[in-house]
Amino acid sequence: MRLNMMVSTTDGTQSVIDQSVIDKLQQLPAAQQQQVLDYIEFLAQKYIPPKTKKPRVAGLHKGMGWIADDFNEPLPPEYWSGQA
Repeated sequence: MRLNMMVSTTDGTQSVIDQSVIDKLQQLPAAQQQQVLDYIEFLAQKYIPPKTKKPRVAGLHKGMGWIADDFNEPLPPEYWSGQA
């Protein structure tokens, strides 16, 4: 398995780390390279930055729900006794 990775040139330290990782990875057998790739993909999924939530819009669902006229009335005794 051959990896084609671009080495960052904007930061010298990152470039050295990138190259070191690539060098060590290329020395591993293909099966271990696959394990490293699997682990990298696991880490990438685990540390996905949270998506920004869209702001809530007041009145977006206005008129789509209702409350019964007797909502605040006491429940009948049959409800509590289970004999409905």
